Parts: sequence; structure tokens; C-alpha cells
Amino acid sequence: MPFIDRDDLKRGEPLPGWHGRFWRSESMSFAEYTIAAGSSIHEHHHPHEEEWIVVEGELEVTVAGETRRAGPGCVAVVPPDARHSVKALTAGRAIVANHPVRHDFR
Repeated sequence: MPFIDRDDLKRGEPLPGWHGRFWRSESMSFAEYTIAAGSSIHEHHHPHEEEWIVVEGELEVTVAGETRRAGPGCVAVVPPDARHSVKALTAGRAIVANHPVRHDFR
């Protein structure tokens, strides 16, 4: 499927304050989140490489013990199995890409 209409995407709120649209390609999975200020994703890890692209707002992203404030245009790269967490310092939006496909993405 070479084109996807955003209005047709699956939607969900996997964690409080993280409202997402989700889709997949053959080898990757994606989420586009609208994020409420103060919401967070607990520290965790998984075998997938993950890229966080901040579109709006400001996030505090921790990857393998290193914490940075990430604003629009910042990309956080999470290697496979690296412990990571995210906290929304403001309301915002971010796109998350995973390789290979994460089947647990809603």
C-alpha cells in the first residue's frame, strides 16, 4: 500500500495522555501521538530500534541513562534493547518509527 489516508488510521490511547494514530509498512511500525503536558511513558526496553521525531512541544527523553530536552525537529534514536522513557514537558506531537515492525503497537 503506497499511500495511507490519516483519517483511516487506527486510533488509540495506549497510555493516559498519549492519543495516537497507528500504521505499518512491511518492515516498520509507526505512531503519530498528540501528547498531553505532564504525561509520560515509563522506562522500558524492547528489541526494536525506535526513532522519536518531535513535531511540536517539548519532551524530556531519556535513552540509556542520557536525558535531553527535545523540541521540534529533534530526533531521538533508541537502539534495540536500550532502556528509555519519555515525559511531555508541554503539550505536543511526535512521530515514532520502529524497526522491525512492533506488533504490540496499537
